[in-house]
Amino acid sequence: MRLPESRRAAAAFALAAMWTLAAAPTFAERVDRDKPVSIEANSMTADEAKKTATFEGKVVFTQGSLVIRAERIVVRQDNEGFQHGTATGSPATFRHKQEGNGGYIDGQAMRIEYDNKADRVEFFDEARLRRDSGDDIRGDFISYDARAERFTVRSVGEPGTNREGRVRATIMPKKSAPSGPAAPDAEQRN
Repeated sequence: MRLPESRRAAAAFALAAMWTLAAAPTFAERVDRDKPVSIEANSMTADEAKKTATFEGKVVFTQGSLVIRAERIVVRQDNEGFQHGTATGSPATFRHKQEGNGGYIDGQAMRIEYDNKADRVEFFDEARLRRDSGDDIRGDFISYDARAERFTVRSVGEPGTNREGRVRATIMPKKSAPSGPAAPDAEQRN
């Protein structure tokens, strides 16, 4: 039995929402998980038999402070209920507010993949992550394992080009709290 178009769209939207909810601990503030998902695209195709939803053409995926922009986003669910998402573009980008400190992290790559079973986000081809603090990491591949809270960054050289296959990282020093005049002790006040 085929579902009406509105139910298929709702099912595709639900798949996309599940990807976002699964990605929320990695990408966004915890409060974002309770926010509605909004997806804009030029077109959307849902395949219920394959449990996939494909959004194409200037895709903007928003949930709370999380914003993903791509030319194409494909979301699929496996038989165990885990979600896998792939965003592609020239480049695909994301922006989210970091938990606790109020700063933002921006990322981009030609392809961004999320696997909530492995709790891992991977950035492929011309990958870059930046924080408001000025920290900046670049490479051909960046992987973030949320369970282990571990980043892996790799780059490869390309024969016949100036690319030397190096990872680039700029880590800014942490700003210390300004020190003001010390409070007078009890003897000085008397």
